[in-house]
This record gives sequence, structure tokens and C-alpha cells, in this order.
Amino acid sequence: MHIEIGAEKLFSIYGFSITNSLLMSWVAVLFIVLIVQLVARKMSLVPAGLQNGVEWIVESVLDMMENTLHSHKKAVKYLPIVATFFIMIVVSNWFGILPGVGSIGFYETIHSVPASAEATAGKEVLVPFLRSPASDLNFTLALAVLSILIINVAGVAAIGLKHHVSKFINFSNPIKFFVGILELIGEVAKMVSLSFRLFGNVFAGEVLLIIVGFLAPFIAPIPFLMLEIFVGAIQALVFATLTLVFLSIAVEEHT
Repeated sequence: MHIEIGAEKLFSIYGFSITNSLLMSWVAVLFIVLIVQLVARKMSLVPAGLQNGVEWIVESVLDMMENTLHSHKKAVKYLPIVATFFIMIVVSNWFGILPGVGSIGFYETIHSVPASAEATAGKEVLVPFLRSPASDLNFTLALAVLSILIINVAGVAAIGLKHHVSKFINFSNPIKFFVGILELIGEVAKMVSLSFRLFGNVFAGEVLLIIVGFLAPFIAPIPFLMLEIFVGAIQALVFATLTLVFLSIAVEEHT
């Protein structure tokens, strides 16, 4: 049994490394695009089947946003941002527990390892072709950075550059100046919080499934798989909700 905290490299394209988590994220994106295309081709006024399911997801996210933003207009305006984060994360998380993900790959010999793991040097380990994207900190950090950047751009668009920047840089009095410094630190803290929360929960779940599957490969993993389905949805909802809350604060006028 081998557990690797970092995503494993599969191959490279013009010097750009393609990891198993990156490949899995592409699979998730292609799946989402495929579903959207299937729904768009057979749209009807009375939704049924796949269209009904997609509309239910969109309406649920829209209702949640309305309750937070207290405005239907704002909810519709920012729906693509929040819904995209939610759908991408939940699909990635659920794809990460599909049969074969993390268990089908090729064997690679470990040549260089940290001093604390010298005992594993020279041994062959399985490098899976696919791995849950959110179990890679690069993926979650990229989502977190993108989320905060979009939130600040939306803030500038909603209240103007001068008013938005004054949240962080304000020389009108010493108190507002130090509050602005704290706000800047808070933006960095948001990125760290969003990325590590998602990464920690998904990676811990992946490790749990590996250990349970190694110790008891039959029947025993089923309850944990059900748990991971629930956790995957909850973590997607938490990320989307926090993005929504931060967005609602950014687009409001401040005094």
C-alpha cells in the first residue's frame, strides 16, 4: 500500500506535466460539457428526464443565492459563478470514487525519496491513471485563488474601483488603515481556508478508502463509499456557499 500526497506525473506535453489529478479534472469537465450539450439539444417547456434534473440543480442553487443576496436580480447575475464552482467540485469529488480511479495504472520504481522514507527506495509503486482532482492541493488552491479574484472583480464592477480598493487601502484615519491591512490579510486567509478545507477533506477520504479497501476489500468499503458521496457533495456546497457569502459582502456598499 502506497499513499502519495502529491499528484503523480503521467506524461508531459511541451514540458508541461500532466498529472493524474489534472487528467481527471479534464474528464470531469468533458462530462459536464457533454451533459449540457445533451440537455441543450432537447430543451422543452415541460422539462423531463435529464433536463428536469439539471433545472432542479440550477433552481436549488438560485434559491440559495436569493436567500443570501436578498435579490433575484443579483442571484441571476452571479449564478454562473457559484453554480460553476459547485457543479465542478461535486462532479470531481464523485468521479474520484468511481471504480478504477486510484486503482488502475502502471507501476513505477521509486528511486529518490525523503530520508524519512528511505525504506521504500527501489520499490515499485502503483501510479494510477486517474485521481480525484480535489485530493491535489494544486487543484483546490487554483479554485480558491480564482474564487477570490472573481469576487474582487465583481466587487469592483458593483461598487466601483475607488470604493472597493478603499476597503483595503484607506488613509482617512489610523483605524481604517489598520482595518484595511486586516482585510488584505483576510483575502489571503480566505484562499488558504477554501483550498485546505476542500483538499483536507477529500484527501482524507481518499486515504480512508485506500486503507479500508486494503484491509477488507469486500463489503466493508461500501458504507465508506456512501459517506464519501455525502462528503463530496457537502464540500462542494461549502465551497460554493462561502464563495457566495464573500461575494455578497464584496458587492455591497460599505461605510
